[in-house]
Amino acid sequence: MASDTDQKAPFTCTLCGDCCKGFGGTYLSDGDMDAISGYLEMPKDELVRQYTQPSGKSRVIAQGKDGRCVFWNQLCTIHPVKPWMCRQWPFIPGVLADVNNWRAMAGSCPGINTTLTDREILDAVQKNITPKPLR
Repeated sequence: MASDTDQKAPFTCTLCGDCCKGFGGTYLSDGDMDAISGYLEMPKDELVRQYTQPSGKSRVIAQGKDGRCVFWNQLCTIHPVKPWMCRQWPFIPGVLADVNNWRAMAGSCPGINTTLTDREILDAVQKNITPKPLR
């Protein structure tokens, strides 16, 4: 049986990988690409060519045939250097704009606690959100 603390945790990752599917792409900063290329020990231009695709003026991680991030293989294969967007999940700025975004995301993420009040959700997101990298 879960403790009261566990029941109030806003998010507990289940490692399901559902957040690695679709959702419009994971945007990459230059810093993200530097970290990933270093971790994979490959030149940044090769990373860009093999594992990203354009999205407007930015780059996003490419998706595999299953619709998941190309770095997903039952677990995140770049977890130590995963992009800012991935590190933030599900504590994203869009929840602060509309708390119903939290409840919508919960429909595809079993780790999101749906029993919290709007205030608890907003407080948790505000506490856990980190500034976006400048690069």
